[in-house]
Amino acid sequence: QVQFVESGGGLVQPGESLRLSCVTSGSIFSLYTMGWYRQVPGKEREMVARITPADKTQYADDVKGRFTIARDDAKSTVYLQMTSLIPEDTALYICNQGSRGNSPDYWGQGTQVTVSS
Repeated sequence: QVQFVESGGGLVQPGESLRLSCVTSGSIFSLYTMGWYRQVPGKEREMVARITPADKTQYADDVKGRFTIARDDAKSTVYLQMTSLIPEDTALYICNQGSRGNSPDYWGQGTQVTVSS
């Protein structure tokens, strides 16, 4: 069973930055695509950013140029650096380990990000 420890969320003002971290255990981290998703009550969960084992990245259109995903395989950690935050970024940010072969997706509990003046 994969376990996640997510951290870094909080309350910030528009224009400020946050860095989210997700430390995993229970799997060979370096083999998996890792991602950050976000969810707002009443809306579907949406992909924010993903990074493959080869460090290929993918971003949602509305965060391109503002968010950066990175991974440290030695620490089994994936990061999401968020800059120029706007109120629309307010959500529960959830760490994901992608499926691979017979292994399903795994999800963390999430860390709340609130952007408000």
